[in-house]
Amino acid sequence: MRPRRNALPLVLALATFLPGPMPSVRADGPADNLPDKVRPVPPPGIAIPEADRQRLQEEVTRLGARIETVRTELAKKPDLLRRLPDVQIFHKAVDWALRYDEFFQTNEVAAASNQLRTAGSRLDALANGQTPWLTQTGPVALGYVSRIDGSIQPYGVVVPPSYAPPTPHRFRLDFWFHGRGEKLSELAFVAERSSRPGEFTPPNAFVLHPYGRYCNGSRFAGETDAWEAYDDLRSIYPIDTDRLVVRGFSLGGAACWHFAVHHASRWAAAAPGAGFSETAEFLKVFQKEELKPAGWEQKLWRWHDATAHAANVAMVPLVAYSGAKDSQIQAARAMETALAAENLQLTHVIGVDAGHRYTPEAKEEINRRIDAAAARGRDPLPKRLQFVTHTLRHPSMAWVQLDALLVHWEPARVTAELLPDGSFHVTTTNIEALTLAIDPGLYPFPLDRVPQIQIDGQVVSGQRPGTDRSWQTSLHRAANSWTLGPLEIAGPRKAPGLQGPIDDAFLDAFLFVRPTGPALNAATGKWVAQELDRAIREWRRQYRGDVRIKDDTAVTPDDAQRYHLILWGDPQSNALLREVRDQLPIRWDADQVATPSQSFASASHLPVLVFPNPSSPKRYIVVNSGFTFREYDYLNNARQTPKLPDWAILDLSQPPNARTPGRIAAAGFFDERWQLKPAP
Repeated sequence: MRPRRNALPLVLALATFLPGPMPSVRADGPADNLPDKVRPVPPPGIAIPEADRQRLQEEVTRLGARIETVRTELAKKPDLLRRLPDVQIFHKAVDWALRYDEFFQTNEVAAASNQLRTAGSRLDALANGQTPWLTQTGPVALGYVSRIDGSIQPYGVVVPPSYAPPTPHRFRLDFWFHGRGEKLSELAFVAERSSRPGEFTPPNAFVLHPYGRYCNGSRFAGETDAWEAYDDLRSIYPIDTDRLVVRGFSLGGAACWHFAVHHASRWAAAAPGAGFSETAEFLKVFQKEELKPAGWEQKLWRWHDATAHAANVAMVPLVAYSGAKDSQIQAARAMETALAAENLQLTHVIGVDAGHRYTPEAKEEINRRIDAAAARGRDPLPKRLQFVTHTLRHPSMAWVQLDALLVHWEPARVTAELLPDGSFHVTTTNIEALTLAIDPGLYPFPLDRVPQIQIDGQVVSGQRPGTDRSWQTSLHRAANSWTLGPLEIAGPRKAPGLQGPIDDAFLDAFLFVRPTGPALNAATGKWVAQELDRAIREWRRQYRGDVRIKDDTAVTPDDAQRYHLILWGDPQSNALLREVRDQLPIRWDADQVATPSQSFASASHLPVLVFPNPSSPKRYIVVNSGFTFREYDYLNNARQTPKLPDWAILDLSQPPNARTPGRIAAAGFFDERWQLKPAP
């Protein structure tokens, strides 16, 4: 009998041999391309019986009070206190469904009752010093406190039957990213993650189901959520960090493409299914939308477009899946083209006669390939790596970290090799500074030799390795040649986690700062009040948390060290904005808003921008902006890209709408030193 793998051509096809044109495309409908008629996301909930509402509200109130009592009792037991979010996820799920009318199905009343009972049971156990749900197998809903906004966020884990603590064995872990669900409230997500194992349950493996902060394709705060959930899960269960697998389908497939290319060296394998892998072509094909992006918006597509990072696929075993009749096969087709430009060929399993779903035969074949890669595990020290990025938000691949770029949002590339003679060979494009770092125990060469680094044709002697077999060497450009040591310059520069654009500030801990003084003028005051209220509301709706907020007069120096400060108002109404305005590249006073090359009347214009906080240079200040995509963009996740760059000047004569916060009079990026240069 032939091995099972030879049966593949009978039920599946590889993309190379896929015949015929792309199947017909189903868009979400022309109504979702009309910015003046935008349906709400999430949609309005359904009415539930008043008796049920009253009963649930009373139970939620009692549970909330008990949670606070137990919190106090556990104050000196941090290991138990850390598991309190495993109770709070249920409280939040029901509380928010009641508070914001987010019951979407009649059976969710029963689900709410079940979740409150589970919360009560867990709380009783915690009060008695026990956490029995952490020894369960099968689907388990858990929670953590997010550093971004202090909110309680849920996630799911599927625990394999073979897990029985305590155990020295470390388990494979698969990330599974969920599909689009406009009704995927916490109530719905927690109910599903408490009862259903999901699409794939590999033997002897854990599966992590991030919530991703609702329905954003695990972008922005959704990306942070996945890593925060992973860190929390890893604090509970024994996970083999060399056997991480990333998977997802539909919207989850888009998330998988993103995580696979931006974090390629962290995975043992990747398996994206359907979804989208870039912005422009997908929206044209799937949504029938003619895009007319501003130049900065088009550049910012490079943040998330997997096609722009196709070279990184060489760093991870990857198997893509599409149904043969699914319009979202476009994602894999786009990646095939991008990979071909890098001399790579996509392994693409096709479900015969399938639409937007897996076939049993395809799942079997995908599992065979992914399981084999996961069993081998990732290579913690690849002898050769290649890496492309466009932003220092994603600065590293294996043992290379980029510390500074020459120009943001243009391709920055590095290839690096460990050569048999004990030297390093590195070539770069658009890189100003980098660090080569090998973890303890992994340095492969003799310790008594100083390694030589050939970088862009120049030879530099590196640092000596440590006796723990670790090694690290930083290099930077000086006068067009490479020099040993980190880049040191006076003043701010763009660096990993501090490189813009505006949306980047909302991937980490932030604090809204509310103005308390009188506005410069009526137009500014009205706009700020409306947009501040909107930003608070939309953060809750789209990223499922309540923003931290303080008056400008109440912000402390400690706040500036802990948080990105989101300053609302103007230099007259906001005391903190008044303190920093003379240190910003854009000038703003009672008369004008001015860049080095343009000026605008303050009576009808205001700036929005992101900039390093002068009093806390490793934190941002953001002026007058929340996340920058708006209501129109909620209707298709491929639209959820940054809509503003590092700075913009808004003309308030055009009121905010579903696409923009006003007319964009001017906009652009600060340079790598966070400065604006006059126009030539």
